[in-house]
Amino acid sequence: MDGLRELTPLVLGALVRRYGHFDLAEDAVQEALLAAATQWPGEGVPDNPRGWLITVASRRLTDLLRQEEARRRREATVAALEEPLVPDEVPDEDDTLELLALCCHPSLTETSQVALTLRAVGGLSTAEIAHAFLVPETTMAQRISRAKQRVRGAAFTAPEDIGPVLGVLYLIFTEGHTASSGDRVSRADLTSEAIRLTRALHGRLPEDGEVTGLLALMLLAEARRVARTRVDGALVPLAEQNRLLWDRSLIAEGTALITQSLQDNVIGPYQVQAAIAAVHAEAPGTEDTDWPQIAVLYGLLADLTDNPMITLNRAVAVAMVDGARAGLELLAPLDEDPRIARHHRLSAVRGHLLEQAGEHEAALARYRRAAELTESEPERRYLDEQVARLTGEPTARSRPDR
Repeated sequence: MDGLRELTPLVLGALVRRYGHFDLAEDAVQEALLAAATQWPGEGVPDNPRGWLITVASRRLTDLLRQEEARRRREATVAALEEPLVPDEVPDEDDTLELLALCCHPSLTETSQVALTLRAVGGLSTAEIAHAFLVPETTMAQRISRAKQRVRGAAFTAPEDIGPVLGVLYLIFTEGHTASSGDRVSRADLTSEAIRLTRALHGRLPEDGEVTGLLALMLLAEARRVARTRVDGALVPLAEQNRLLWDRSLIAEGTALITQSLQDNVIGPYQVQAAIAAVHAEAPGTEDTDWPQIAVLYGLLADLTDNPMITLNRAVAVAMVDGARAGLELLAPLDEDPRIARHHRLSAVRGHLLEQAGEHEAALARYRRAAELTESEPERRYLDEQVARLTGEPTARSRPDR
């Protein structure tokens, strides 16, 4: 039931605010969700589904904590649990922001933050999260369990700095938008979940420019999803996409959000990225794109954040304005940056610019190197196609001996 996933952070947030014990509260909420999925189809959805879930989860948490008390003799905790929450006492607060902050606690690794957010706030099962990141379910279960133990006792309050929360939501979206491994270009389950959570956060912080910027960026990128793959699943780069397939409703919403945000707020990195995406979205074709404006925006973005991926994209934009050599000059320092020196996208972009500069042999070497480094099958196929195009040889997937 789709509505249960949207209720997950509201129910879990209410329990953690009242009782603490994040790890046990999350287990109790999962049991309440299971009860709802089992009972509601036959008995009907209650008038107050959130209150129903909170009541059931609260009672289950009471049982769990009493079991803990039997082992650890926590008299104070049990005394506070004599009267579990009932529907009429359900608090009006939306605790999504506080719950996101807890899942993005600085004591957790980036991977654990993402996994815990998808589990506790997104309502995804451990199996679903494991599948998304191509690891065994047992491995993901251990990772989530350790994360819950680590944040036990952490303060359940709205964060002073929303940056880490936005960073985790951005990571979830980017992994879905361009899967780092596997046989698919994108993961719609992850992009839709990131958008849903960011919408919820925007509902709590509608005046925050970077929250608005991140939501706009996600919507504008998601608008292109259908056009990014061919029928056979192969990757279609931006310049070759059929723009008639772009989702104009998402583009309109994202453009309106970023236009208003840039007028009302101090500009931050997510807003600038959304502005770049809006410029692309407004162009009927690649040849109509305002590349000088995009190059300027990437320059501004480079001043706001130290991110080598931004430099990659900036190099492409600068090459469109000032020529391939100018773009290649921007890439040179990245060879000494350990964050990206061995990343396949650096080799791929350099190959693209070398080809534009007429250095086909050097471009071939870079395309081949990128194909060796990537763990994404669609990206490998696309890079093999570039090699075949330049050499006149068949691609690996079309050779008779394969």
